Amino acid sequence: MMDQPDPSRAELIRALENLRILNRYFGSHRIIRHFLRRWIRQGDSLSILDACTGFGDIPRLVVNWARIHQAKVQVLAIDFQSATLDIARQRSEEFPEIRFQQADLRSFNPGRPFDVVLCSLALHHFAWPEAVEILRTLERLADRAVLVSDLERSLGGMLGVYLLTSTIFRNPMTRFDGRLSIRRAFSFPEMRRLAVEAGWHGFRHRRFLANHQVLWLKK
Repeated sequence: MMDQPDPSRAELIRALENLRILNRYFGSHRIIRHFLRRWIRQGDSLSILDACTGFGDIPRLVVNWARIHQAKVQVLAIDFQSATLDIARQRSEEFPEIRFQQADLRSFNPGRPFDVVLCSLALHHFAWPEAVEILRTLERLADRAVLVSDLERSLGGMLGVYLLTSTIFRNPMTRFDGRLSIRRAFSFPEMRRLAVEAGWHGFRHRRFLANHQVLWLKK
């Protein structure tokens, strides 16, 4: 429902805020911080792409982390959904390091690579052939490192999402999209096969808490 061309703004805001809370307390933000500690050092100056940025909470997390650790980052956050980007821009007015751009990742061509490329909770939006092309695109756009995190389809994950969307996150858009997302997510072996088919070499793949899995490649 969040991917529709003209979703209800009020419903979309509630769903995006719910997604931010889920990201904060159920794994996604923890994953990003784990890799920021490994990839960004004091005094670094890096360009970062956040693909399929959604609410923009990942770029804001990156900028806050960089400020605290005395590093400089310039983040380009792209998403194809203009309504979502408008909300993300409004919530990011105190973050001049972030620039938002409407773009479809499948045809995105900025003309230059980025030091680090991030893509969180987006790969399951695409069918297998498109997911392979997305991984190829992300690898091509990354000069130093690329990180792709997503849900892992499993019985436990499905039960967890259905429980959360039946009790705490009962907003209709959140409930519908959350349940569909976990059903469409790739299993752990499938995720690995996607990376192999996309031509990633020397990549790493592991599970994280709260039914997340991560692919990453350090060049």
